[in-house]
Amino acid sequence: MSDKARRLFEELDLDHDGVLTREEVIVALLTNGPSLAASGVLPFWGVQDADASSALFDTADQNGDAVLTLEEFTVVVDRRFGWS
Repeated sequence: MSDKARRLFEELDLDHDGVLTREEVIVALLTNGPSLAASGVLPFWGVQDADASSALFDTADQNGDAVLTLEEFTVVVDRRFGWS
């Protein structure tokens, strides 16, 4: 698990409850994505629209419980962004 993935998870966890919902991922990437990219937390090409953010969520939600744990999230994000 990379430090970058952990930091991104923390930035997307808008209610700070330790899990990500689909809505959190979409809202956070749409509203904060450009500033996260500018600060180096997210690659610029990682800033995407709602459909792409939702697809990222679906890919990461391996157990289908509609929330992402840090572990689920980092597996996908580290691989997709080349952080692992």
